[in-house]
Amino acid sequence: MQTHTIASYKSPLGGPVEIVRQTFSAAKNKPAKRVAFVSGLHGDELEGVFICHRLIEYLRQLEETHPQAFVGEIHVYPAVNPQALGVATRLWPFFSVDMNRQMGTGNGASLAAGFSSALLDDLKSSSDLVVDFHASNLHLKELPQIRIIEEFDKKLIPLAALCNVDLIWVHPTARVLESTLGYNLNRAKIPTLVVETGICLRIHRDFCDQVFNGMLNLLHQAGALDLANPPQAKPPLLLNPSQVALIQARHSGLFVPSVSLGSWVKRGEKLGDIIDAVRGTVVETVLSPVDGLLFTLREQPVTYQGAPLARIALKGITQP
Repeated sequence: MQTHTIASYKSPLGGPVEIVRQTFSAAKNKPAKRVAFVSGLHGDELEGVFICHRLIEYLRQLEETHPQAFVGEIHVYPAVNPQALGVATRLWPFFSVDMNRQMGTGNGASLAAGFSSALLDDLKSSSDLVVDFHASNLHLKELPQIRIIEEFDKKLIPLAALCNVDLIWVHPTARVLESTLGYNLNRAKIPTLVVETGICLRIHRDFCDQVFNGMLNLLHQAGALDLANPPQAKPPLLLNPSQVALIQARHSGLFVPSVSLGSWVKRGEKLGDIIDAVRGTVVETVLSPVDGLLFTLREQPVTYQGAPLARIALKGITQP
């Protein structure tokens, strides 16, 4: 393993702040495939940080016991927004800047923009395939999924199907996404998969294990690792926006779910109650409007009119 510092500055608080890349490479010849994993763009999204820890731990052991398994080059960027990670906040401290909205051009000369530019340039120069890990916000918990902008779906769907996630969700292009890491790398013709799993400020061990196994399968299938027994990836569900039902609250109160994330629910099935704790009443019984897979569920009980409570993938969806 080789450690590279791709950006560094001295913090106003004293010590250095650095973006570090850990690299594992084939011992001989030019690597056949270069794969990169990025986590921590948002400092409150810890699932990807843990997955990258698992990858580094596994690859270090493999390097010691089976160095011949490395036939490509693997880069792990385990914490690319270290200041935000240090205080577990989404935005870059002091500046309140979203690092994943600073990619591309025209973002000024701020320190956060400089770090974002250094990361993007390093990935462009060293990678043929990138995985960008994210978690949901503190309100919603998500099954492991890969989100793809439809502009890039033909190239990305076959790769996403190798990653052992529950579903692939294809979205239309939106202006807000044009400043993200994934969009800019895909526009630069470097296939980039955006993984969303779990919830921020938490580590869901089962989800992380599931995605970690998917990453090993991806490395094997992409030609960066030659594994004797790579983990198998389960077939994901493939969704477009018309195949997703969003359930929103009609009343304010406390949402108390009665189903579990990942359940297959039926139309008319109770998903939970919204209660008025002061009056001791149920103000709304939330029912499923469709048959399908519950892949998003509200984790923050405090809710308000119009707040998202759940997303359901309609039954009958296809596999890639």
